Amino acid sequence: MAARAYLDHNASAPLSSAARAAVVAALDAANPSSVHQEGRAARRIVEDARRAVAALVNGKPEHVVFTSGATEAATTLLTPDWQMGRAALRMGRLYVCQADHPCLLSGGRFPAGQVARLGVGGDGILDLAALEAALAAHDKADGLPLVAIHAANNETGVLQPVEEISRIVKAAGGVLVLDAVQAAGRIPLDISAGYADYLILSSHKIGGPKGAGAIVAAADLMMPKLLVVGGGQEKGHRAGTENLPAIAGFGAAAKEALAALDAIGVVRARRDAIEAMVSELVPDAVFFGADVPRLPNTSFFAIPGMKAETAQIAFDLAGVALSAGSACSSGKVGPSHVLKAMGVGAGQGALRVSIGQVTTDEDIGLFRTALAGIAARRAGGKQAA
Repeated sequence: MAARAYLDHNASAPLSSAARAAVVAALDAANPSSVHQEGRAARRIVEDARRAVAALVNGKPEHVVFTSGATEAATTLLTPDWQMGRAALRMGRLYVCQADHPCLLSGGRFPAGQVARLGVGGDGILDLAALEAALAAHDKADGLPLVAIHAANNETGVLQPVEEISRIVKAAGGVLVLDAVQAAGRIPLDISAGYADYLILSSHKIGGPKGAGAIVAAADLMMPKLLVVGGGQEKGHRAGTENLPAIAGFGAAAKEALAALDAIGVVRARRDAIEAMVSELVPDAVFFGADVPRLPNTSFFAIPGMKAETAQIAFDLAGVALSAGSACSSGKVGPSHVLKAMGVGAGQGALRVSIGQVTTDEDIGLFRTALAGIAARRAGGKQAA
């Protein structure tokens, strides 16, 4: 089989060997809610994973709630109905960013009329003045403001100024949910620092299996109305027998991701090498978000005059897997809502290269060879025209 390079880690990182081993070891485990010896052994697997996931964001294990993935975590948190102890607590309006992932943009369980979408600048950074103005105008008689923002954009890799966003939200008496799916394992996160009330995490973005995610709370003072009701698992926050193999793999991946943060400079150097190649072979390439802080593993660029989908297919045929935007639904290829939010011209597409610790120099070499072929055909087409 011909060599291939997988450069689409933001869609799903390759399953790590440690996560795979943890999944296999947990396949025959008992129900972790059972009180017998086998059940207690299964419970230890869940709690070990809970400690590992908490450690990844410097949180407390007892504040981690496992879900089926980040979308479920988001839908759980994005609701007007909350509890503080036994008292009901109301969120009057949800504020999201126009460049957010669809699981936030959808508004969760909020009625459409109670969801406000805030703009971004041409660099992909949230319009902080608009956020401040929106929260200043918020009517607390309807309930508290709930703000849900991505820490790192899944397409551009642009990092939001979460400390400043937090300051604005806290000054308005609001609650901040931070989608940390792309940020976890790629930049340090510390929920104990107080900049977010809740983090959303996903297993398969950090080398764990699909089918597991988590809500990590900064405290246990309040929680949203249950989305999944039933037997009271996860301390009553999320019913249903835990997906033990997926959770075990999530925990193993979280341990590896935390340990690998010290070597993230290697990933950044490879990303920079990729961008240098693009600039060399396609001098008129346009990079998005490159002038502001962004993830060290992500590059989002356009080749003028070439549809992103066409370039993606060409890369695939040449043995390189990357994305034309994000992979949010099966087989979906279309205009990037992120670029639209950034004010980029209608119909403009872009290619996303996203790498990880397992990306090799050989992978980068395959990318260069593929890009060189695309650039040569593009130049030939221009000359013929």
